[in-house]
Amino acid sequence: MSSNDFDLFLSSMEDVKPLKHDTVQFDSTKQGPSLAQQEKRKAAECDLAIDENYLRTEFVELLDPHAILAFKKDGVQGQVYKNLRLAKYQLDATLDLHGQPLQRARSTLFNFIDDCHKRNIRVVLIRHGIGIKNKSQPGILKSYTNKWLQEIPAVLAFHSALKHHGGSGATYVMIKKSDEKKHENREIHSKRS
Repeated sequence: MSSNDFDLFLSSMEDVKPLKHDTVQFDSTKQGPSLAQQEKRKAAECDLAIDENYLRTEFVELLDPHAILAFKKDGVQGQVYKNLRLAKYQLDATLDLHGQPLQRARSTLFNFIDDCHKRNIRVVLIRHGIGIKNKSQPGILKSYTNKWLQEIPAVLAFHSALKHHGGSGATYVMIKKSDEKKHENREIHSKRS
């Protein structure tokens, strides 16, 4: 250090006074974690409970209460879709979303489709209603159900139900085969060859 730098340092330290003691005493009467520790714990617990549900709840264009829901992914054969639309497949499970708040319906629908896919349940009926009780905002749950079903990779196709199953207030949904069932089918068909 040059003498100029040292002189500058001394002049800037002129008014500094030494501490009277250099030990820190902890308050041993305090019990439990501090507020900062509690907040850290909460944040860590929230990270563990990450929501795997990717269904979005941002604004969706509301559908007419009597609109027909219709969707099919590429690769779904026309006759298969027609059979779904005409209720020619056995309904293996039903989900009723009537009256559920949007966030609960989102979670319920996501878990239901995921569970059906894992259990190899292929065709289900979802009752969402048409929403005409609240005339100021018709078809909210129906509109979101339409959007969410298109976002779920396991959903191959869906169509509004026939009148005896709930009409435009319900939807038939076709779900992909589980990976386990696909593998099982490949083994069966390869043994025939």
